[in-house]
Amino acid sequence: ITLEGAGALYERYLALKQELEDMGMFAQEYKQPIPHFIHTLGVVTAPTGAAVQDIRNIAGRRNPYLQVILYPALVQGEGAANSIVKGIQTLDAMNLDVIIVGRGGGSIEDLWAFNEEIVARAIFDCRTPIISAVGHETDWTIADFVSDRRAPTPSAAAELAVSDYRQTLERL
Repeated sequence: ITLEGAGALYERYLALKQELEDMGMFAQEYKQPIPHFIHTLGVVTAPTGAAVQDIRNIAGRRNPYLQVILYPALVQGEGAANSIVKGIQTLDAMNLDVIIVGRGGGSIEDLWAFNEEIVARAIFDCRTPIISAVGHETDWTIADFVSDRRAPTPSAAAELAVSDYRQTLERL
């Protein structure tokens, strides 16, 4: 994509961010707390790639008894936003403890599905607490602002969602 194209996308991002902020969708009062001890974790991401592997590895290491349920979503390109929305809605209906929505890093074009209004509304309407984990530390998407918690990376999201089982045993 050209520099002009990226600039136009960034302008769309800023306009939607402002519109949703004005509607109150980023307000702290709507943020749900992330439970400290969870039994079930939903993940909406691509079924292949580093993001899902990192989440599985860290979650499994921190709590081997945790059930992780993956919704294999498209996270880039045509149909990605609808796929992410369907994943959020499907996992929300399962009454899980927490959902991580995310993917690894990329360009503004690669991450664009997480800047779509339908994804923001699905996150906002979700009854299950959502941690957004899109890209790398410097990447910010609309999903990050509307979610209950933002993690700088998918690995960090797993650490936020899953308490360390061994530390809990030591405290007891």
